[in-house]
Amino acid sequence: MNAEKTSKIPVALTIAGSDSGGGAGIQADLRTFAFHCVHGTSAVTCVTAQNTLGVTRVDAMPPEAVAAQMQAVAEDIGVIAAKTGMLLNQEIIAAVSQQVEALEINNLVVDPVMVSRTGAQLIDDDAIKTLCQQLIPQAVIITPNRYEAQILSGFPINTLDDMRAAAQTIHSNFKAQTVLVKGGGMQGNARGVDIWFDGNCLELLTTQQIDTQNTHGTGCTLSAAIAANLAMGKDLLTSVKQAKDYVTTALAYSLSIGKGQGPVGHFFPLLRN
Repeated sequence: MNAEKTSKIPVALTIAGSDSGGGAGIQADLRTFAFHCVHGTSAVTCVTAQNTLGVTRVDAMPPEAVAAQMQAVAEDIGVIAAKTGMLLNQEIIAAVSQQVEALEINNLVVDPVMVSRTGAQLIDDDAIKTLCQQLIPQAVIITPNRYEAQILSGFPINTLDDMRAAAQTIHSNFKAQTVLVKGGGMQGNARGVDIWFDGNCLELLTTQQIDTQNTHGTGCTLSAAIAANLAMGKDLLTSVKQAKDYVTTALAYSLSIGKGQGPVGHFFPLLRN
């Protein structure tokens, strides 16, 4: 069954966790879809209790419930593009992968959420193995951060040359169609620079540097923006470049809320004076 349905309105699906603080996860994804005038649908994988200071509790959804959400959306509304975020465990990852194949979901953007921007591992080794073996090969693009790229490539990443080598290694090892190694966690001239590799073209993608500590949800927002652009029929490289521009501007209008790290400003036109 093909998950794409004929519709006058582009439709995108986020398969991710809920962030009670509203800065990341499905909340960030749905705001990003809405900004791009794309109808957002969701399959919730886990529910977190979190705020700008951190996560205090995580409850996983049953894998069958995640699969049922995906099926319900695809069979009626349709899915032109989809993205994955926090999938939490091996069972949920396997269920999502099976549904992606069964529902023939194309234009899959995989944000391989397994390590935070500070280097803390978020899922166990079995989940990482399933993500690499089953889900990554189904993606049109994966968007690992520095630390995720280190796990996937198997070597430290400290320079732009390391990022280039990692993108090529990940592409080769995991049959990923396209790899975007993100430089948000890098230092010096590599900070904020992303490396694109699709097997033929190796590109350095740069944008303006924004000085803000309120960066919560940037990874979710980038992958959601890529999916939104794909849902609108744009080609992959254009989708990535425009997604980067969107995130950069959202960072410039990031929200200073709470006592910790605030989120990006997804609806930045409403924040302009």
